[in-house]
Amino acid sequence: MRLSELFARTLREAPVDAEAPSHRLLLRAAFMRQLMSGVYTMLPLGLRTLRKVEDIVREEMDRAGAQEVHMPAIVPSEPWKATGRWQAYTAEQLMFVLQDRTGRELGLGPTHEEVVTPLVAREYESYRDLPVNLYQIQWKYRDEARPRSGLLRAREFLMKDAYSFDRDLEGSRASYEKMVEAYKAIFDRCGLEYRIVEADPGLIGGDVNHEFMAPAEVGEDLFVDCSSCEYAANLEAAAAAPPEEVSVEMQKMAVVRTPGRSTIKDVGELLGIEDGRMLKCLIYEIGGEPTALLVPGDREANEGKLRRLFAPAEVRMFEDADFERLGAIRGFVGPQGLEGVSIVADHRVRGGGNWVAGANRADHHATGVNRGRDFDVGRWEDLVVVAEDDPCPRCGAPLRIAGAIEVGHTFQLGTRYSKPLRATFVDEDGKNTPFEMGCYGIGVSRIVAAVAEQYNDEHGFVWPKAVAPFEVLVLVANNDDEHVVAEAERIYAQLAGSGVKVAIDDRAVAAGVKFNDADLIGFPVQVVVGRRGLGAGTVDLKLRAGGEPTHVPLASAAAAAADLLSRAP
Repeated sequence: MRLSELFARTLREAPVDAEAPSHRLLLRAAFMRQLMSGVYTMLPLGLRTLRKVEDIVREEMDRAGAQEVHMPAIVPSEPWKATGRWQAYTAEQLMFVLQDRTGRELGLGPTHEEVVTPLVAREYESYRDLPVNLYQIQWKYRDEARPRSGLLRAREFLMKDAYSFDRDLEGSRASYEKMVEAYKAIFDRCGLEYRIVEADPGLIGGDVNHEFMAPAEVGEDLFVDCSSCEYAANLEAAAAAPPEEVSVEMQKMAVVRTPGRSTIKDVGELLGIEDGRMLKCLIYEIGGEPTALLVPGDREANEGKLRRLFAPAEVRMFEDADFERLGAIRGFVGPQGLEGVSIVADHRVRGGGNWVAGANRADHHATGVNRGRDFDVGRWEDLVVVAEDDPCPRCGAPLRIAGAIEVGHTFQLGTRYSKPLRATFVDEDGKNTPFEMGCYGIGVSRIVAAVAEQYNDEHGFVWPKAVAPFEVLVLVANNDDEHVVAEAERIYAQLAGSGVKVAIDDRAVAAGVKFNDADLIGFPVQVVVGRRGLGAGTVDLKLRAGGEPTHVPLASAAAAAADLLSRAP
């Protein structure tokens, strides 16, 4: 490829709204351009990198025995309603919804469990047909409320989604492990640093699932890992070791005026106490019944944990009308004296006493509130978001929290989709049995952004050669010198003839512009052909990933560049 012909114009500065390094550099280096918020056109450089990632994904999926298909992006609502996900996705406004000319409800698929499950059920009727794993690499659509950070949170993104179907749980676990190993190979080949962590299944569902997280400062996901053992989990799913139960000398409960003070911060300031001495009493409707959730005032409740604990019951936080029906006052609710309300408490409530809580009267709080005397807990659970330095649930060592980019997610689904969709096969005993399923997603376009986040410096990209748009750049330093041009063309032709993905910068621009663009775009190996070097019978070789330029003989320049490429990361 000749850069004089390449559809690419690099930018001196990125748009002001591009905050993440990957977003800024992908725009500046002419890998992509924004069409509208969360939607991008991939330019030739960006498409080459995207396709290289896609090829790696496809090769490893094929090697693992999965078979590629292509499913429609437009999906009917009926099977989604049968699984309950149409209601869930539209409630959260995550799905692009449309109608055809007959008024039939359709959606743009954010994922394809409801498409692939009936497909396999129609094609495979016997246990003898199993296992099978189908995958596709397809553009997906999610109506993100705040698309940002370029490809990290886009409304249109390229995804690999795979779906395994097995006859029993043992087979499903084997399929799951095979996919986990394939994912490791994919991310290793892309050069990503990543962690495998326990995760929240979200709207996908399933009992066992893991996320593949690429550590990055701009990562919008957070993960927790232990400073000592191998424990790691997404922040939404992470747990900490519960504190030991404490015995306190109970103070007499007293009611104090707290006019206009309904928040933890305001009450703490008024009474001169720390947030951790206060007791949050959050009221939810769970399965149609009021339930109080108790957590210490210095901790955040984790609604995801609460929803998983009570699944499949609907979990909804109380609104003003609910408080009125209960006869409670929002902002001043405490667990003491609550009638007709179940109480679920976080384990950390065991580690305290003489709490300050709402007094169930407007503008009043109660001090000296203690369980056993003033309220009883019906159920103890892990209900809070883990904090830095909490004790590891496995070994007790301090936990650490870091930012990361989710690049893959694997799920053991069980019969989450096969049962409601009536997708069955005939087993050895002649019985209709629902498939044991797994699903496995990789953000192909997100991998591009994740690698970009991990491989850049102050000058631009430092792509691993496996995903770089071109492996070698031959840079013509002096376009006005016929000898320089001729030798650069010879080296370029030799490299191309040997199978190297090579480009030549033959543009009629200053050498400084070429050097800057070479580093910005991130060619792993650069061959600089210039008048001064040719006078000494040499060319300069540069490894973008570090190291000083070296002089090599002109006659062996192509071979030396190929050798340097073989040693490049």
